[in-house]
Amino acid sequence: MGIGTNWAGNCTYRAARLHRPESVEAVQRIVTGAEKVKALGTRHSFNEIADCVADMISLEHLDRVIEIDRDRRTVTVEAGIRYGTLGEILNREGFALPNLASLPHISVAGACATATHGSGDANGNLATSVSALEMVIADGTVVSLSRESDGERFAGAVVGLGALGVVTKLTLDQLPTFEICQDVYENLPLAEVEAHLDEITSSGYSVSLFTDWREARFTQAWRKRRVTPGEPADPAAPTFFGATRSEHDLHPIAGISAENCSPQRGVPGPWHERLPHFRMEFTPSSGEELQTEYLVPRPHAVDALRAVNNLRARIAPLIRVSEIRTVAADDLWMSPCYRRACVCIHFTWVKDWNAVGEVLPRIEAALAPFDARPHWGKLFTMPGTRVRSLYEKLPNFLELARGYDPKGKFRNAFLAASIGPA
Repeated sequence: MGIGTNWAGNCTYRAARLHRPESVEAVQRIVTGAEKVKALGTRHSFNEIADCVADMISLEHLDRVIEIDRDRRTVTVEAGIRYGTLGEILNREGFALPNLASLPHISVAGACATATHGSGDANGNLATSVSALEMVIADGTVVSLSRESDGERFAGAVVGLGALGVVTKLTLDQLPTFEICQDVYENLPLAEVEAHLDEITSSGYSVSLFTDWREARFTQAWRKRRVTPGEPADPAAPTFFGATRSEHDLHPIAGISAENCSPQRGVPGPWHERLPHFRMEFTPSSGEELQTEYLVPRPHAVDALRAVNNLRARIAPLIRVSEIRTVAADDLWMSPCYRRACVCIHFTWVKDWNAVGEVLPRIEAALAPFDARPHWGKLFTMPGTRVRSLYEKLPNFLELARGYDPKGKFRNAFLAASIGPA
């Protein structure tokens, strides 16, 4: 039968064996006995970052909440738990995470390892909530690291790309629970975004702009505002920088039912049901799509959007939807937002790699003057030499990896091409 494919079906995993351990001790035994091994999350990466030629470890059975520490405002979880599941538990207990990605179905460990993010000027990527982690390294030892005790070593390990070991447990910072309401506006002119980007993205707790690049406008702007639980939200303005508030729930892609999208039209709800764009109860099947994303430093955002807009005649025939989001700076070595706030330009393509693979180098060339970094879990064609030049802490990360994995047990072809050999 084989291991199967990723969520999108564009990558077939080559591993000879797939393990589903139910304890950390079982993970230790598998890692110790393997020549090559990789952890597999919820298969939502669009490239081969999780691929392996020998043994793959699914952490789907390591999915429990271990402890909620009310005094320290932290939650400790097993690595395989999904954000949607965790969100429901935390909300019942009166807590929240600062942010979530578009899909609540992804695992905590996989999202943090690849610096996956949501949106919001003041919100870091999901890995910035991690305050401690445990992982099984190449010799089978369990290593514990924390922000408080391990400083720079911890900052190097959180966005670990699967290169340091198999993460089995994480501790996350949490907030008191809160509510979000979201409103969707249609037809936001690109000129307004160019003139008022900071005002637009700071107008909500989380703001996303969607476009199909067919015209110089954004088809939708999703504005998520924080509200006080139990109190009605302030009425949303009927217009937003020239865009008009929709009276109907919308899917980001035109013509698709909004049934599986999170509620809109200003109706308040728990953070975990509004921050994602999609509902947890609608489990996504294999997607007929490909995805890429590039993160550019915030000062270059308007010029970067103009550069992409200049390519819209090539992009539009292949795009399903494109999303613009913002992420705060962080201090995690291999995060694309390391020491720089970013604007993220995301593309959801039709599933035609031959055609998409031809347009990506043009986009990457257009964004090169702005030092755009690709998302670690998406497709890109940027040469490894260029990727490596964009990460000033890469030499330190490689040294860290050699310490935990001296023979490259956790390395694969993707990592060798992107960050260099072991």
